[in-house]
This record gives sequence, C-alpha cells and structure tokens, in this order.
Amino acid sequence: MTRSNRDFGIQPVSRHYVLAAGGTGGHLIPAFALAQELERRGHHVALITDARGAAIPGKPEGLTAHVLPAGRLEGMNPLGWLRGLRAIRDGRRMAQRLFDSFQPSAVVGFGGYPALPALLAATAEGIPSIIHEQNAVLGRVNRLLAGRVDIIATAAREVDRLSPRHFDKVALVGNPVRPEVLALRDQPFPAFTADGLLRVLVTGGSQGARVLSEVVPDGLAMLPPALRSRLQVTQQCRPEDIEAVRQRYAGHDIPAELGTYFEDMAERLADAHLFIGRAGASTIAELTAVGRPAILVPLPIATDDHQAANTREMVEAGGARAIRQERFTAVELAKQIQAMAQRPETLGNAAHAAWNCGYPHAAADLADLVEGFGGEPLMDVIRVGRPKPATGHEALATGGLNEAMMAPDMETY
Repeated sequence: MTRSNRDFGIQPVSRHYVLAAGGTGGHLIPAFALAQELERRGHHVALITDARGAAIPGKPEGLTAHVLPAGRLEGMNPLGWLRGLRAIRDGRRMAQRLFDSFQPSAVVGFGGYPALPALLAATAEGIPSIIHEQNAVLGRVNRLLAGRVDIIATAAREVDRLSPRHFDKVALVGNPVRPEVLALRDQPFPAFTADGLLRVLVTGGSQGARVLSEVVPDGLAMLPPALRSRLQVTQQCRPEDIEAVRQRYAGHDIPAELGTYFEDMAERLADAHLFIGRAGASTIAELTAVGRPAILVPLPIATDDHQAANTREMVEAGGARAIRQERFTAVELAKQIQAMAQRPETLGNAAHAAWNCGYPHAAADLADLVEGFGGEPLMDVIRVGRPKPATGHEALATGGLNEAMMAPDMETY
C-alpha cells in the first residue's frame, strides 16, 4: 500500500475544494461525507447544488451551498432543450465567478444536472476535476463529463455504461456513508437464535414504496408459524398508505412499528436482522458498511435500470437476494425469507457476506484522491486502469491552483 505524507505526521496546507451535486440524497449523502472529511483535514469546502439540495436535511453545519441554474437535457421538445442549455450556460458562468474568488484546487462532481455547469466551468478553466459515481451504472451527467474530467471515482467494481477509453481514469473508492452508520461496522451482527426475535426493517426510500406496503405484510404472514411468531417489524410507509398497512399487520397478528420517517434509522439498522427495500446506491452502501442481509426490490423505473445493477455485487457475494418488482409477490417474498432465515447460521453468513462488500474507508479514500490535487504532492502515485482500478491511496495525483479566500457573490445558504 502506498503511504501519504499524513502517514508520516506531515500536515498538508489548507486548500479550497468545491463539491457539486444534484439535489437528491443519493447525490448529496456522499458529498456531505466528503465535505466533513475534507474539513476535518483542515480544508475549506463549498457546495454547488440546486434549491432542493440547499435545503435538504443533513447538510454539515458551516458548509455553504451555492445555488446555480441547472437545466435538464431530456425529452424531445426543442424548446425544453433550449431552456436547458440556456440554464446550463448561465450556471457555468456563475460557477466561473465562484471559482475566480474561491480558487479551488479541485472540483468534485457527484452526478445530477446541478453538477453539470460546475464541472463544465472547471474543465474549461483547467481546474482539476473528479466525478464520483455512486451507482453501478454511470449516470447521464457523468457520462457527459467522463471524457473531460481527470478521474472517475466509482462505488462498484463493475460499472455499466463506462466507455473502455476511460478505464485508465478509474479509481475504485466505494460510496461514502454517514458517520453514524459507519460507526456500526465494528459491532457484531445482532444475536439471532432458533427461538429469538427476527427483526425486519422495511424501507422504500425517502417516500416509502407502495409495493412494499402491499406485499410485505402478506408475505410475512405466509411464513411458517414458528418463524412468523418471532417477527418484529419496522416499516416506513407513505403517509397515505400507513393506516392500510397497520390494518394488514393487525389482521395477521404481526407486531409492527410503522412510520413515514424515522430519524434514528442508523439505530434501527443496527438492530435489524434482515432488510427489505429498494436498491439505491446509499442503501447498498449502508447495508454493506454495517453488514446486513437484504431482500432487494430494484425500482423498475430507475434510469438505465441502475438499481438492478446496484444489487449485483451484494447478490453474487451471497449477502442479498434480488427480486424484480414484477415477480415481487407475497409468495415469492415468503420463500426468500424462509431460505435466508430458516437457520441462524444462514442469516449470519449472509450478514458476513454483505459486510465483506463494504467500503468502510470510502470517504477517506476519496478525500485522499481529492487531496492529490494542488500544491506539493501529498501521496505516492500509481495509475491503474480497469479491470483492477485504483483504490483510494493508489490514486492519481496532479498539480492544482493557488489558494484564495472566498468572496461570495452568489446566492448562498
């Protein structure tokens, strides 16, 4: 393993970095994790996003969010494309003004259309640039930028829609997760015995998922009585579904705690023996960071079917079962749960397999990559391409720009 100056007690100078991300949790959670790690190392960080991203819960205290226009290039409507291109142009100009004052050593994009103007401005200005792909399919914006940026950091070993001509830019770092979730990694899998409780955690993303509300209660009710009598369920539901789900569980005599949002999700994940839910990038990262077996139901309308691709590594390792939504019935769910939980060692082995798929140093490795830009070299350098991409400390480093204090001339939060 290569060693950085930090390993020898040499503290790097303070630098400025800009992170750019779309306004969803999937884009922003890893951006927030990187911001916290860079700030912990003494650097200054600014965030570029849209109005949703500036207001999203979980933004680190003190992280300034700059809202830029972010047009979308979708559909066949020429007027829509024209509006989108105009917004991207305006956003790029605003980003250039920010860079003139902030003088970043590098700009890091996390996907989503709000990241596009910032990365276009960075590459036009010659500022070192990195994109991070959270999913196992390279997203649309990251595909547009792949040929322009210096590094493509990935969360999965195998990434679809990534052109072979860009393989030499790839660095495998994983997907950063929230510190409170990562702190659970060294805790043992909760004891699961032949006569103990089977705690099941069911979520469908920030707004829940109706298909889970419709299928999971009936699927759990189909389990053999000896297993069903030991169930303890926590399920996130849509507000409009929660009463119907509560009645389903009551009718099946299965104890269930329901809610539209759980602020203590990390604690609930710590207690869970089995997860049932969608396969978003952040979900996969947290399940593998903690080591929790899962039954995953990929969102069928996800762009480029990326949620199905996200399940690949975890399923192949034996840490999860994936069920396509069209096959996600109560009968199929009961069958898969019984196969995973019929013996304590079976569920425990799946938990260990999931744990082995985790990337616990993702935030630090991505920060090491980013720190490689600007000033004196901070780490040894090895450039490696696929099929064996670089990981964290084995990352590409390059020169950067001078430091300057930020003079905010844009809308900030």
